[in-house]
Amino acid sequence: MMSTEQEQLWGPDEEQALLDSIDHWVEKSVAPIAQEYDLEDKYPHHLVEEMKDLGLFGATISSEYGGLGLPARIYAKIVIKVSAVWMAPTGIFNSHLIMAAAIERCGTEEQKRKYLPRMATGELRGSLGLTEPNAGTDLQAIRSVAKREGDHYVINGAKTWITNSMYGDMVLLLVKTDPEAQPRHKGMTMFIAEKGEGFIVAKKMKKSGYRAIDTCELVFQDYKVPADCLLGGVEGQGFLHAVGGLELGRINVAARGCGIAEGALRLSVRYAQERMTFGKPIAEHQAIQLKLGEMASKVEASKLLIESAANAYDKGLRCDMEAGMAKYFATETGAYCAQEGMRIFGGYSYSVEYDIERFYRDAMLMCIGEGTNEMQRIIIAKQLVARNKI
Repeated sequence: MMSTEQEQLWGPDEEQALLDSIDHWVEKSVAPIAQEYDLEDKYPHHLVEEMKDLGLFGATISSEYGGLGLPARIYAKIVIKVSAVWMAPTGIFNSHLIMAAAIERCGTEEQKRKYLPRMATGELRGSLGLTEPNAGTDLQAIRSVAKREGDHYVINGAKTWITNSMYGDMVLLLVKTDPEAQPRHKGMTMFIAEKGEGFIVAKKMKKSGYRAIDTCELVFQDYKVPADCLLGGVEGQGFLHAVGGLELGRINVAARGCGIAEGALRLSVRYAQERMTFGKPIAEHQAIQLKLGEMASKVEASKLLIESAANAYDKGLRCDMEAGMAKYFATETGAYCAQEGMRIFGGYSYSVEYDIERFYRDAMLMCIGEGTNEMQRIIIAKQLVARNKI
């Protein structure tokens, strides 16, 4: 929930100044390297350093712990702006901020003081360790186990599709402390797991899109983590801690999908005015106009859904339905606009010299990640019924 202090800190003038600085950074640093780094699957180390200077690693961390204390509505606008040029770098600070939000929301005061100030500066960069080879949307199916031994826990298991895991410093790790618990979620616990002996980055995963970002498989072999790194200090709360952060994550992914859509639209509008067929720009052909009109309308609708979800989140209201709607619609819009952009560019869209090809490869991940869009529609429907009981 956004405090009165946050409202005063981020008034219209301050918000605009921040967004202008993001625009400048995206134009100066992100756009010139996007194509090269994506095609070579090369990690943008220098962008990370610039993100630290911009305060992005502390974007949603409270000012009390050294962060910018941004409300979700401003944070989402930043993500849209970056994603409209290159979506992948947003993953570097998104996973990190979800981990930070979980610590700030659920951690002990000692954990907050220990980790959040260093996370806000980017000195420590974190990630979220939920998914396993046999457990994605069904988190309760995880098999990683932690056993208490004196003043520490010993963890064994594996995680996959973990962003920030190669070049980051730690992961918020979901494991089972009681594999026999019924219902299953009562046996799940989260740990703040810093890299060390037994924490193995097994391999970086090759991906069709979302390249240049360190998405890896992790293996834990007799990995020891101190008992005081148990998030919140109480076993059995891990599932609640995990799902409690999904709204912000889904707002973020919605913003990434919207950014992809807006970027694809910009590229398409420009190309449609440059490309000539039958003696005139293709922007003057009705078939292209129909595509551009539909794309533009979906982009603006996505922004409104994201704003609605973010405002509810900032007010501390339940917003799983709103976040689900935003995530579902905006990411489908990203995929739609990227595909329509490919059609507008025609044969050139298959050339890696054109950015629309990268937007097309990046878009589909947003429909799958942070809870599939099939699951979002189920969540929306269940909440719709629950809020309108007869």
